[in-house]
Amino acid sequence: QVQLVESGGGLVQAGDSLRLSCAASGLTFSSYHMGWFRQVPGKEREFVAAISWSGGSTYYADSVKGRFTISRDNAKNTVYLQMNSLNPEDTALYYCAASAVWIPSATKAYAYWGQGTRVTVSS
Repeated sequence: QVQLVESGGGLVQAGDSLRLSCAASGLTFSSYHMGWFRQVPGKEREFVAAISWSGGSTYYADSVKGRFTISRDNAKNTVYLQMNSLNPEDTALYYCAASAVWIPSATKAYAYWGQGTRVTVSS
């Protein structure tokens, strides 16, 4: 079955960087667009960034544009999220997801989801 496993979360201070990874298995990774979302308790899941199957297109939420970079390595079946200049508002559970269609910010477009990795940014 399809598995998406996130890693790389942790507790950091404001201004620090983190790189999240998401390892995929059970699907033809290079055929799927990949996205990162985040969620805090009591709020809806929020789009963060997405990358097309080839890596040729990327899309970011305004709140992370210029600070976060999404990338992928199809040979390793892995998608990454480099997060720089973190601030407390970035604190959330971060999920990766896979979609067969390119509607990058639409949660419902993603068929497969990981369990999430927690990022906590202290001020």
